[in-house]
Amino acid sequence: MAVAGMLGKKIGMTQVFDENGEIHPITVVQVGPCVITQIKTQAKDGYDAAQIGLVEFVKSSKINKAMAGHFGKNNVPPVRILREVPIEAAAKVAEGEEATGSKAGDRVLVDIFADEKFVDVLGASKGRGFAGVVRRHGFGGGPKSHGHMFQVQGSIGASSFPSRVMKGMRMPGHMGVDNVTVRNLRIRGIDTDENLLMLEGAVPGHREGYVLITKAKQPPRERRGFSGATTVDPLKASKKASASKKK
Repeated sequence: MAVAGMLGKKIGMTQVFDENGEIHPITVVQVGPCVITQIKTQAKDGYDAAQIGLVEFVKSSKINKAMAGHFGKNNVPPVRILREVPIEAAAKVAEGEEATGSKAGDRVLVDIFADEKFVDVLGASKGRGFAGVVRRHGFGGGPKSHGHMFQVQGSIGASSFPSRVMKGMRMPGHMGVDNVTVRNLRIRGIDTDENLLMLEGAVPGHREGYVLITKAKQPPRERRGFSGATTVDPLKASKKASASKKK
């Protein structure tokens, strides 16, 4: 069994160039190190998962007795954040070898993503406070001439029937601080010495915000023959083929 995810902290964004000279925006995430604090099994808990924690310095006064007992049971250091991640099925081993599974107290490092191309990232979006409908939902607003309040949402009534505001009406309110999952972010680089993961694209949350990185559940399918300068234009290829047949 192997753990399929880790906790990390968003460092910031930068950009890198690939071998073809193309520029790619990336987000640098410091992933782990993490420690497995508990293994949940189908027989005991009804499902298979691993409870992991991000290894960071935590004052003993910040840990209550219940959590101290939970950490001491498996002889793991106290951690601030706990999350559950799925466990991959154990790979087949050759004859004469023993299958080694994950257990409480094991460390999880960024090298679990060494053979992966895409990951899913879950984090809390930035908090924007109380926002109106133009900012929160992208409304166009009303007339911007003198005498108009163009950033209001307008009428929300439903006439005489059903004489109430419909459920789910888009209105002003609290914006942000929602759990957002960004899927299939491409891995552009891994630094195993500093536990850094470079992901192409944006990651939800603010700087120094905590995120959960897991292996992509449904990675995009690689398309054959569509990679950079070697791409073949089907229209040009068909015209070229038809011209050669006429000759």
